[in-house]
Amino acid sequence: MNDTFMKEKPVLPLIASMALPMVISMLVNSLYNIVDSFFVAQISEDAMTALSLVYPLQNLINAVAIGFGVGINAQIAFQLGADNKDRASAAATRGLLLAAIHGLILSLVCVAAIRWFLGMFTADQTVINLGVRYSVIAFSFSVVISVGLAFEKIFQAVGRMKLTMLSMLSGCVANILLDPVLIFGLGPFPELGIEGAAIATGAGQVLTLAVYLTVYRKVPIPVRISRRHLSADRQMDAKLYSVGIPAALNLALPSVMISALNTILAAWSQSYIVILGVYYKLQTFLYLPASGIVQGMRPVIGYNYGAGERTRVQKIYRVTLTMCAVIMVAGTLICLTVPHLLIGLFTDNSNTVQAGAAALRIISAGFIVSSVSVTSSGALEGIGKGFPSLIISLCRYIVVILPAAFILSRLMGPSGVWHAFWATELITAVVSFAVYRKTAALPD
Repeated sequence: MNDTFMKEKPVLPLIASMALPMVISMLVNSLYNIVDSFFVAQISEDAMTALSLVYPLQNLINAVAIGFGVGINAQIAFQLGADNKDRASAAATRGLLLAAIHGLILSLVCVAAIRWFLGMFTADQTVINLGVRYSVIAFSFSVVISVGLAFEKIFQAVGRMKLTMLSMLSGCVANILLDPVLIFGLGPFPELGIEGAAIATGAGQVLTLAVYLTVYRKVPIPVRISRRHLSADRQMDAKLYSVGIPAALNLALPSVMISALNTILAAWSQSYIVILGVYYKLQTFLYLPASGIVQGMRPVIGYNYGAGERTRVQKIYRVTLTMCAVIMVAGTLICLTVPHLLIGLFTDNSNTVQAGAAALRIISAGFIVSSVSVTSSGALEGIGKGFPSLIISLCRYIVVILPAAFILSRLMGPSGVWHAFWATELITAVVSFAVYRKTAALPD
């Protein structure tokens, strides 16, 4: 592959070719999330509630790993665009080392804090015990997750999207296949219940990392992991963290938001916590494909920004925004037409299904306009502007939605929380476009 293809190939075919493998991977990953929750829901509604309450900490681990990976990705793409392969290799090497350290710290902290964390949202000991049993196993794979996601961003940064897709698909498919086997004890396997779901998830993550390591040894790429880059490099570390920290916060903020919204909803019924948890499982089917497009865009926009191709950067942004908007239109139509069917996948409680369907219809009003903030935030990360991207996420997940949810819930009851979602997306879209235009300094 010609290393300059990112600034030579026409933009739409380039973004499509970079994004398609990621979209396929994200869709399968979304399917894994749905299937995982579906099988856990068959254990009991308490098990599904436990999984919903654990989700914010799981999201935190993934947020730190993916966010720092975005820092690695942005730095590699920028250095390759500037024709500096040695510094790109330094970014990859230091990034992997720091990712492993992050994973170890997160594993220890989350396992130690899980019982206290669950106790913040429920006094039901059955739910708490189920959550602890799941989490202790799932969180023990944090190092594997962090290193695997760092490799993912390295391969994406050099345009090897199909290889990334292969690795992600391997892990997701293994997880989907192992879920019913380990949860319900099919064939020679014992019935492990909620622990089986955690083991299946961990096994899929181990397989994903194994594929990355195998591919790295056999497929040549422009950057190489080298011992000479393992020594302290403050300048490179600062560049990695300047994008990685804001990107991690961008991804971790939903965990803070969900925890805060759980607190608001708990005042009415535990069923609303289940509905919020189910919504966040379902919305991955929408936002992860959009994220796949953004992931395909990131190395392209970063490479061209590093190469000084400012007009091409502007076109890349417009094409990505259009592609994300198409996905959001599809998601809106699905949520408006079959919300009962979607919620019914996770619970047979008729009251929960009815309330959940109403929630999906309200929340989906903000899907289309959210494409502006999703694209703007990803583009800013791609060109190395991490902190402006963080401003967008703060508006989307904290600054606007939490006060809106609190006030509207007092005026409208639980449905006020759902209305806060679309109102937040509308306000954030305006802020996002303004921040992007000012920060990226693109020509008119």
